[in-house]
Amino acid sequence: MTLSRFYPLGTPGQPWGPAEVQQWRARQVRQRSYADDVLAAIEQLRAQWDVECYGEVVYADAAQVEERFPLMALRSRSWSSALPTVLVTGGVHGYETSGVHGALRFAADHAAAFAGRVNLLVAPCVSPWAYERIQRWNFDALDPNRSFRADSPAPESAALMRLVAPLLGQFAAHIDLHETTDTDESEYRPAVAARDGKAFEPCVIPDGFYLVDDTANPQPAFQQAILRAVEQVTHIAPADAEGSLIGTPLEAPGVIAYDVKGWGLCTGITGARYTSITEVYPDSPRANPEQCIAAQVTAVNAALRFVLAVV
Repeated sequence: MTLSRFYPLGTPGQPWGPAEVQQWRARQVRQRSYADDVLAAIEQLRAQWDVECYGEVVYADAAQVEERFPLMALRSRSWSSALPTVLVTGGVHGYETSGVHGALRFAADHAAAFAGRVNLLVAPCVSPWAYERIQRWNFDALDPNRSFRADSPAPESAALMRLVAPLLGQFAAHIDLHETTDTDESEYRPAVAARDGKAFEPCVIPDGFYLVDDTANPQPAFQQAILRAVEQVTHIAPADAEGSLIGTPLEAPGVIAYDVKGWGLCTGITGARYTSITEVYPDSPRANPEQCIAAQVTAVNAALRFVLAVV
């Protein structure tokens, strides 16, 4: 690490304390509206779905000005214990725009095709404060997608776990919609290194779509079914010179794997046999916002078709 690449908060080699977190928070600017973009879209879906508020995130800034964000989920109207259950999540990282809008578009335009065949639970925007700031972390500079564990310090993660808890043992699949952006390398990864008092290690952002499987429960056929569908919409990320993606060796073309429970990732919360994390690359010159949303929708549809074929 060179000092010129060090994140402009804190002291190199020293983890942040409350003062640095407050300084980081003061840098975050509200850039879009969760109410307008997400809550309004959910209201339009009440005729098709059972809509549930599964919690509320409340944050207060240094001036004690509160922000309140209702956390919303959509449930199939035709819910039946005889059917497989699938969880679709978006916006665990609020800045990953196509995940949020892909989940909403799937709910609006595609879910009806699966009515009476599968129970669907959709949480389209898990981290609304971060959605508004186009930020990965929550208000407390915590990554919700490293916080899905008992006694979670991230209220967004804890609320989703409470929503899912009564249904444990019923899930056949969970697909979590994400993006890998250029800002992961220019902003987030330098920020997390600075926050934790560690050296920043540069990485190459993959140009294209890829998936993250679970090292403890690999499901290669499931991942390949999703990739085959998505490659009709957008390009699949090639491996880098080391045969890796984002610093992780390939399991197969377009697929890497993480210890999802050990890392506190969202796809570890259901106990489902089939899980996948999508990673869209919105900054590619070969992609556009509409294509990114379409890739997410295609991934969900492919996952559901696979589940219905094998369960």
